[in-house]
Amino acid sequence: MRTLGDEVLIEQMRNKGTDALGTLFQRYYRLVFDVAKNILRDRSEAEDVMQEVFLEIYRRAELYDPTKGTVKTWILQYAYHRSFNRRRYLALRGFYDAIPALALSQLELTGKGGWRQAMSSAEWREVLEIGMRELNENERGIIELVALQGLTVREASVKLGESYVNSRNHYYRALKKLKEIMRAKMLKREVNNVGS
Repeated sequence: MRTLGDEVLIEQMRNKGTDALGTLFQRYYRLVFDVAKNILRDRSEAEDVMQEVFLEIYRRAELYDPTKGTVKTWILQYAYHRSFNRRRYLALRGFYDAIPALALSQLELTGKGGWRQAMSSAEWREVLEIGMRELNENERGIIELVALQGLTVREASVKLGESYVNSRNHYYRALKKLKEIMRAKMLKREVNNVGS
């Protein structure tokens, strides 16, 4: 079985060959799991999606069309589709706290033409470094986990050993401070531009 090509294995699955499914699973389970984990950011959810993907391709083996791509591509399409559907489902049920995670990215979009667009990379980095130094330890910790590591506020609160409510409060206070620092920097820049 291990030496058979993917398309041959799909053909065997069409004839309900479960050994073929096991071989495809061994070849691609890690890839499917990684896709699901990157999208869902939760190991147990990713494992569930991975199992669903392989059951789905077994049940729908007759839908594979070699003219549209390789078996690997077909499996990955199922992995992406299932993972994004599961993410939407979990988000609707409050599993993720997506709104606070978006707030930091909105710092770049605020102001006339966007503060980020108005600053050079060096200025942007300088403002963020100054801002991070002015945050207290709790605020800095939550911002680093959410903005730099990509965690949700809920996930970060667990990692920090804080309640979700406290972590959310630290997060919003930190965002407010960073916005004030950016506003001051932009005001200073505008004053310097007028004076020159």
